[in-house]
Amino acid sequence: MDSILNALIDVDTNVFLFFNGMHALFWDYFMSMYSGRFIWVPMYATVLFLLYRTFGWRTATIYLLAIALTITIADQACASWIRPYVARLRPSNLENPLSALTQVVDGYRGGSYGFPSCHAANSLAFASFMAMMVRRWRFTLFIMLWGLLNCYTRVYLGVHYPGDLLVGAVIGSAVGCIVFLSARFVASLIDSPAPHWHHLSFTIAGRRLSFNDTAVTVTAGMLTAAYIAVASAMRCL
Repeated sequence: MDSILNALIDVDTNVFLFFNGMHALFWDYFMSMYSGRFIWVPMYATVLFLLYRTFGWRTATIYLLAIALTITIADQACASWIRPYVARLRPSNLENPLSALTQVVDGYRGGSYGFPSCHAANSLAFASFMAMMVRRWRFTLFIMLWGLLNCYTRVYLGVHYPGDLLVGAVIGSAVGCIVFLSARFVASLIDSPAPHWHHLSFTIAGRRLSFNDTAVTVTAGMLTAAYIAVASAMRCL
């Protein structure tokens, strides 16, 4: 059993060193900004808009509280329950011999322990909850790619092994699915209507454009990513 565990740790370390070693100044800025929490506030605001426009205030409030509960459970399961027990040092931690080979950005090294990743758990918990609620393949593709890139930034920044992210993602996805199903059941008790995704219409330069409410969240996310890319490029000049 120990030999299998050591082999997995070796693979995890080698994969980490491979991806963490691919650095460029533009990506240093991009990954650091993308990994931030407050940069995504505009996208989160559109989710709030989406909930209340689609479900009405009672059901939307249930789902909003459920999202908060989802992230809280995923975060605490990793940070307070598992991390202290496993006590796996981050690759960036100066007490870890691997830190000598780890590339970090702007001196950021995170906390002491990194298994499992709270970033991965929180991102995939939110993404899984939203994907199950919306149930549209384009939205699901977008929100899952958003969450996975959030995970990758942590390897790039040198603060997590891939294994940290994998376990965190599994925990977050499971929590997101379970809490969503529970929230949907609670919502059904108040005779909640089935979601009906509205369409928004605009007239631009004489042309009428119409798109689904969920596209607002996708657009906000893509515009935020574009802003991060432009801001990163400007900092490289």
